[in-house]
Amino acid sequence: MGSRNHIHSQNQNLRGGNYRNPCLTMHQPWASLLVYGIKRIEGRSWPAPIRGRLWIHAASKVPDPATIKAMEDFYREIYAINGVTDLKFPENYPVSRLLGCVDVAGCLKCEELSCWEDVPEGVRLEAQTDYCWLCERPQKLIVPFEMRGYQGVYNLEKKIYEAAVRGLRPVEPPLPVKFPLPYPQDHFSLKPGSLNVAKAPDVEKSPTLSSAIAGARAAAAQFSKKSGGQSDVVVQTDTPVSARTRNKFRAVTQNLDNMVGEGHNRNSHSTDLR
Repeated sequence: MGSRNHIHSQNQNLRGGNYRNPCLTMHQPWASLLVYGIKRIEGRSWPAPIRGRLWIHAASKVPDPATIKAMEDFYREIYAINGVTDLKFPENYPVSRLLGCVDVAGCLKCEELSCWEDVPEGVRLEAQTDYCWLCERPQKLIVPFEMRGYQGVYNLEKKIYEAAVRGLRPVEPPLPVKFPLPYPQDHFSLKPGSLNVAKAPDVEKSPTLSSAIAGARAAAAQFSKKSGGQSDVVVQTDTPVSARTRNKFRAVTQNLDNMVGEGHNRNSHSTDLR
């Protein structure tokens, strides 16, 4: 009983808040890459406060072609290390849209993930920030719909959640990864300091891989704290969803009902709108 109470108290501390349907606003192209299962690690300067489903929303800044190319080149290189050479990237990177969700399995420090031999080397190379949120089971919306984003992890409004959850479809990642928990009965057991990993030996990187890593870091640097990286995301208030957005919701809900109903049953692959 004492052990169970300790785990419960520890989990409450890790949650850091009351999250019902947590969502994270991200810049493109990182948001779509995560929902498509190409990106497995979401890097942050703070540890993940939740486990389980995390909705992903794309911020309003339109990504420039150089940023998209840098990130696609990065993932081509790190997937090639694990023998995957036929990556299919999103056809477009929509902004100001709720895109889908992933499951957050855990969170590790950069130096822990980069040494963790239980995951593919390509995943370890994604460890480029202080805290690494470990993401599994991507799902995308058949109809990404417009909504406003907020800073940090925030709750989706109930009406948004109810409209969105009906339009989710599983994604088959190019290289599915399952992050093993140290204690499977404790969903919060995979956290900073939970792994006993030794420092990995320095591995010589090819010039193309080194260049791709440098390009990815440079692309991410444009959203650093120095440049006010969350400038296109607003601070959450008590009334985060406007009447205009609610009206859009009604239309989206009707659209999803139609697509998930008869139309989607007739042809489940014809309504994949991005």
